[in-house]
Amino acid sequence: MDKLTKEEVLHVAHLARIKVEDSEIEKYQIELKQLLDDVDQIKDIVVESQELLVTPVEHETILRNDSDTREVEFNMIKKNVPATNGNFVEVPVMVNE
Repeated sequence: MDKLTKEEVLHVAHLARIKVEDSEIEKYQIELKQLLDDVDQIKDIVVESQELLVTPVEHETILRNDSDTREVEFNMIKKNVPATNGNFVEVPVMVNE
């Protein structure tokens, strides 16, 4: 198969929450098929070792000692924020659904 069906392209567009114009469908039929074929090539990779590789370089993590810190009263924090609601700091919405 050289390209995906129109329905497959529209399904992928729906999953990605993107609008695809009718004029773009044929282009995406070919390009998405090529992309999926490239991803399928990963299955052909021969893995010589099952050892988990987290990082190719050894790192030694140096942690600081725990120590007591000065606590800040919420009343002090409230002075520096634009809006509060009871014991909560109100922040603007960053993600819309």
